[in-house]
Amino acid sequence: MPAQLEVSVGQFSERGLKPSNQDFHGLRLPPERLRKSKGIAAAIADGVSSSDKGAEAAEACVTGFLEDYLCTPDSWSVKQSAERVLAALNTWLYAQGGNGRDPQRGRVSTLSTLVLKSTTAHVIHVGDSRIYRLRRGQMEQLTVDHRVWMSLSQHYLSRAMGADMHLQIDYCRLPVEQGDIFVFTTDGVHDYFSDREIAGLVLESQADLAKAAELIVRGALANSSPDNATCQVLRVESLPSQDPDEVFQELTELPFPPALTEGMIIDGYRVIREIYASKRTQLYLVLDLETGLRVVLKTPSVNFETDPAYIERFTLEEWIGQRIDSPHVEKVYKPTRRRRFLYHVTEYIEGATLRQWMRDHPAPSLEVVRGLVEQIAKGLRAFHRLEMIHQDLKPENIMLDLAGTVKLVDFGSAKVAGVAEIATPVAREQLLGTKNYAAPEYLLGQTGTQRSDIYALGVIAYELLTDQLPYRVSSAEWQKKMDLRRFSYRPLTPFRPDVPPWVDGALRKAVQPDPARRYEALSEFLYDLRHPNAGLCGSARKPLIERNPVAFWQGLSGILFLMVVFLSYLLVHKP
Repeated sequence: MPAQLEVSVGQFSERGLKPSNQDFHGLRLPPERLRKSKGIAAAIADGVSSSDKGAEAAEACVTGFLEDYLCTPDSWSVKQSAERVLAALNTWLYAQGGNGRDPQRGRVSTLSTLVLKSTTAHVIHVGDSRIYRLRRGQMEQLTVDHRVWMSLSQHYLSRAMGADMHLQIDYCRLPVEQGDIFVFTTDGVHDYFSDREIAGLVLESQADLAKAAELIVRGALANSSPDNATCQVLRVESLPSQDPDEVFQELTELPFPPALTEGMIIDGYRVIREIYASKRTQLYLVLDLETGLRVVLKTPSVNFETDPAYIERFTLEEWIGQRIDSPHVEKVYKPTRRRRFLYHVTEYIEGATLRQWMRDHPAPSLEVVRGLVEQIAKGLRAFHRLEMIHQDLKPENIMLDLAGTVKLVDFGSAKVAGVAEIATPVAREQLLGTKNYAAPEYLLGQTGTQRSDIYALGVIAYELLTDQLPYRVSSAEWQKKMDLRRFSYRPLTPFRPDVPPWVDGALRKAVQPDPARRYEALSEFLYDLRHPNAGLCGSARKPLIERNPVAFWQGLSGILFLMVVFLSYLLVHKP
């Protein structure tokens, strides 16, 4: 069996001289499947003693984070998941504390969390509790104390959970090694016990982490700590396997199916006919003999039977499809029966690709194009909400059913933030999308973002209106030219004089070669397609000769007259 992420932990907390303990700590060890996608989470919190609800705040921070983080979509990155959870927790704490009007009733706490996912540690922190890493005898503080010092002995927290409506957190990520030890402390410990002393006790008591945590707390109290004192010690015992043979064996657990022909039955599906075949996949229309539904069976190509990167991406496509629920994205069904082969099952969409629709409907009206673009955007938004990027949006990957509903298909190139955080020995290729629709940043070797999908959508919208592309440039030329400003956008006017200039301005912004100058959100692009944006009209205005030919020729005549006068003057006064 491949090695999994495993940890050992020891914890100890003492109220010390205080009447109650306002510290809180915790750890979540999820089951194997969830551990792979979300990791192991640990946290420590210290309720602010100036409020009478500090203990409740600390407990709410730790339990709320540990429980809610594991419930976030497994497609989200750790950072996205943590930020969403902490923002919600902070809003609740701030509201429960009277929105900051009464400090005595406030629910304010520090919070330092660690998420171990795959071979990476993610540290999310606010306040002055701490997380250290002890590696090969060297102690390193991973968090920064958010304190403002009033004097040598007085300070207050500059940042804390529940202290303000707007939460600012620290986030960092770093690689993990087997044997790494992470030490969590509240200020009742590290203000009265040095880093060297903490490291020494951990190293002396490695066989019993609970004993190490207790010795650290008691050492701080013995050094006259007047505060609650809490310590949590976590050691990484093993990391997920990085052995290529083991990973390949896991990927090829299900064999590739044989070539399918009409009438053949595979795992309860009867083949009706082949729909499509390429070098990479085959699509078959099949009948589910159990339900009577017609569905599509997508099978991998035997050309890649020994290619782990291909197999991983093929299985990821099914994983993605099962997590997206949108009427504008092709449904991928979860298997209800045991599978003997590698394939996945999708809904059967009766209709045509957008490419075929464009051939059948040349020069559609602006309103029809807006409707299509808005439907495509709804499909893209379903990806973006889950922190996924489609990365291969093109007319061939967009279907229109018989009712005119647009559906995005083929997620083989999609990027998933949460999955990208999982280390693997499989070489993950940087997919570039399809020529003419791939954003220039892909071709320049840069990482794609949601703006890359917006670029592809802008190209499709432009092509729907004009049957042309916005740039006369090949993908090879994009790669050669690092200065993207040298490429000239082709205005809509020569192709569609009936389209308002401000629509052309919106398209121009959507397909900007520089992603920083492109739309940041789909909603902005869709709004500008229906509402005149004065800021975009200037970039899309018609030339003066088209807007006012009389003024153009009058101006040109005036310039020529002045030139004649000037030349005559030179001739008369020639020395």
